[in-house]
Amino acid sequence: MSLARPRVLVADDAVLVREGVVQLLRAGGCEVLAALEDADGVRSALASTGDVDALVLDIRMPPTHTDEGLALLERLRADGVRTGVLLLSMYASPTLALRALSAGGATGYLLKDRVRDGGALVDAVRTVARGGTVVDPEVVALMLRASTGASRLDALSEREREVLGLMAEGRSNQGIAKELHLAVKTVDSHVEHLLTKMGLEASVDEHRRVLAVLEVLRALDA
Repeated sequence: MSLARPRVLVADDAVLVREGVVQLLRAGGCEVLAALEDADGVRSALASTGDVDALVLDIRMPPTHTDEGLALLERLRADGVRTGVLLLSMYASPTLALRALSAGGATGYLLKDRVRDGGALVDAVRTVARGGTVVDPEVVALMLRASTGASRLDALSEREREVLGLMAEGRSNQGIAKELHLAVKTVDSHVEHLLTKMGLEASVDEHRRVLAVLEVLRALDA
């Protein structure tokens, strides 16, 4: 996988959205291997294209325009496909975001309005391509506003909740430090403390960060 130039498949049945996403990704340094209209096309392209770093999928595609993108993500994960998947949605739905991240693997949930910002789209694609997770900032804001009094999240300080929100957006500790004007070591400490308070055991990978985001999504979805 080349993070300098991620190889991407795009699927959206709306031609203007599809072509807009393609142009933004190419302008951001991604290699778009194919632009498709439906979930079946994605499976065929995955089988024939070779190495793919990320998929960008509309949640609602033919034939029913309900949850085809999500259903495809779930089938791919069930089949053991670990390719990063970024889902695009019209709605800031914690329920859909929870379902997406619960499928496992490198997964993102981004609002289509965010696609107007090419940088946000490309950053999200790069995040899932390297194995991370992304939740749209609007959904994160809903999460944190609604999570007061929710389970283990009550134990977090205001700063820790702020750090958790940026984690949910897919920021690295270095990115969080830059956003909050803190030292990276300070952010490292906040992350470790909040994960410990949430009862998430030590891990050598990104798994605890994903579990923390899922905890907030579940609290909001309850």
